[in-house]
Parts: sequence; structure tokens; C-alpha cells
Amino acid sequence: MPPVWILALDASLARCSAAVVADGVTRAERLAEGDRGHAALLPPMVEAVLAEAGIPAAALSAVAAVVGPGGFTGLRAALALAEGVALAAGCPGIGVTTGEALAAALPPALRESHEAWSAIDTRRGRVVLERFPPGAAAAAGPAETLAPDALPPPPPRLLLLGDAAAALAPLLPGARLVPEARLPQAAAAARVAALRLAGRLPSLPLRPLYAEPPAVRLPG
Repeated sequence: MPPVWILALDASLARCSAAVVADGVTRAERLAEGDRGHAALLPPMVEAVLAEAGIPAAALSAVAAVVGPGGFTGLRAALALAEGVALAAGCPGIGVTTGEALAAALPPALRESHEAWSAIDTRRGRVVLERFPPGAAAAAGPAETLAPDALPPPPPRLLLLGDAAAALAPLLPGARLVPEARLPQAAAAARVAALRLAGRLPSLPLRPLYAEPPAVRLPG
């Protein structure tokens, strides 16, 4: 059986990345830190990872992108590019949430023994929480937007992921902070997308899931 090739993109938070993964093995990856300039950084990253992996876009099995929660500009840049590549390649476009990508990057043994909470800072005094039962690749329910003082009681063995994790750790006694899982990476998103492509997770379209609705002033 030929390998399943997935191109994945992420620009949801303060990092921009692209990766090509085949049957769970990362064949090429690029990333840049920072929360600006994603629209300019992503296209050359995509060209670079496809060239390094030695596969044309037309041979891709799927194109994945992190759909959020995250920032408006970065999400739009990644999703627009992912949709364009998928359309040109004639392959499916697959969405992956920020929390799913963060959880997928953890060591399997750690994930099996702990619940994981992905906490994303809305920059408006709240966090967006995705809660993953031990060993689960998908959250137990929809993302919740909460004030830090309205968090649910923590389970006995809890991992904190995401860019709001450090701020929440003092509020959740016994929780374990995972600093290396502060920001998602495209290669981990590709592994989640492979599960969706195989029918092992519910489908998720390439549609943005914002941390908060974009701040827009209506005319008049």
C-alpha cells in the first residue's frame, strides 16, 4: 500500500510551521517563532517541505491545518493556503484543533496516564479550554471559553498545555505544566489529520475556530 502523505500547516498562535508527514514519519518540517508575518512565511515553507520530502503537491493524500482556537490573522493565512493547495492537488482538506495538535505532540505514555487541558489565551482576560481524557486524541466536548476563576475542578493527574498554561498553573493545584507543549507544531497536527483521514476521528472542516470573535466595529 502506498504511503499516506499529509502536508500540515499551523499559524494559530505565536509560531508558524509547515510539515510533510508520511505514515506517521516526519519527512520535512520548517518553523518560525513569532506572531506576525505568517501569510508571507507559510508559502515558502510549504515549497521547502515539499521539495525536501521529494513529493509534488499533486501526490498528497491530504492537506491539514490547525483551525484554532487562535488568532484571526494567522488562522486565516494558514486556512486559505491549505484550502488552495488541497484544491489544486485534488485531495481532502482536514481541520485539526489547537488542542488536538498540542496533545498529539506529547509522549504516548504520558498521555495514557494523564488528562490534558489545552488552554489558549484570548487576550481578553479569558481562556479557551479543550479537555482531553487520558489517551484520547479528541476533546471530550466542545471548546469552552472561561474566565480563569471559573475553571472546573482539576482531575488528580492533569497536564496543562497551551500558551495560557503557565498563567493557570497556580490556580490548579497538582497540575503538571508542559512547557514544550506551549505552542502547536504542524507535524503533530498531521498525525491527528491522519486519524481523521482513516475515519478514526470525526471529520473537521477547514473552518476557523477563533479564541474570541474578531473585534469588529459595525458601521453607523
